[in-house]
Amino acid sequence: MTGRALLTEAQWQRRVTDLADRRGWLWVHHRPARTNQGWRTPVSGPLGVGWPDLILVRGDRLVAVELKSSTGRPTADQSAALAALAQVRHVQALLARPSEWGQMQELLR
Repeated sequence: MTGRALLTEAQWQRRVTDLADRRGWLWVHHRPARTNQGWRTPVSGPLGVGWPDLILVRGDRLVAVELKSSTGRPTADQSAALAALAQVRHVQALLARPSEWGQMQELLR
């Protein structure tokens, strides 16, 4: 295993957003907040629960990325949200793991 394969999801996200920043992409990530009921991300609607970790935009491109560690698994809601977004013309929607760093670099070229 390479060092990238051992990254946590938060470390992996930081690596991707650092690359996006260097290459001129705008991005958004909806962070969870701690509440009395535990960690919550305030979203609503049918796609809310499975919404991807990152939405990246540059020019006429929009990329939706669900980030997972090398062992993390997407939930059914996350897979459904990616599938719905992938149907939109000119939107790239994908699941990305640290082992796919080369592909991420190419995607955000």
